[in-house]
Amino acid sequence: MKSTIILLFGVCILFCSCHEEKKQEEQSHTIKMEKENQPISELSIYNLPSVWTTQNNKEIELKELKGNVLVMVMIYTSCKAACPRLVADMRSIASQIPEAKKNNVKLILVSIDPETDTPQRLKKFSIENDMKSDQWVFLRGSKEDTREFAAVLAVNYKKISPMDFSHSNIISVFDQKGELAHQQEGLGVNNKETVSKIIELAH
Repeated sequence: MKSTIILLFGVCILFCSCHEEKKQEEQSHTIKMEKENQPISELSIYNLPSVWTTQNNKEIELKELKGNVLVMVMIYTSCKAACPRLVADMRSIASQIPEAKKNNVKLILVSIDPETDTPQRLKKFSIENDMKSDQWVFLRGSKEDTREFAAVLAVNYKKISPMDFSHSNIISVFDQKGELAHQQEGLGVNNKETVSKIIELAH
């Protein structure tokens, strides 16, 4: 009789635990849906009509990312100087985001060299740099859309040889409505403030 009561008690705890976990998942989904349905302001990047291609050769508009905290950087895959450091900085930031928050954050790398950085090349680059999860999104667009988006991020870039660009080293954080919330400038800088802002937004 005693063992039956213990068994029933154990089953009850397990059921309650599963029920609570499911309830938390449903609440998190509801909150995310509410954020996705919020109206956007004139300052939102989701107003941009540009169409981009991902590393998986899928066409998307920026507004499809609505509801996520976006961590963005502009690079090009043939870069041998600053970009590997920027990629390392992005990976460092990603490693500090708690597991419970990761589903609400997208890490976006936008190519400033769309001629060279085909979806196939971006895919290869993502695999080589261990950025294979759905959290990582690589984008390439037209020259015009890339230039317009760089202006929004306050990123300056200029082609200085057939394979090289000079460019700003800025990592930008956007909130769920696509509004700029924080920027980090430089290479290998202390990213504590950037990570804190991402965690604060990704609730």
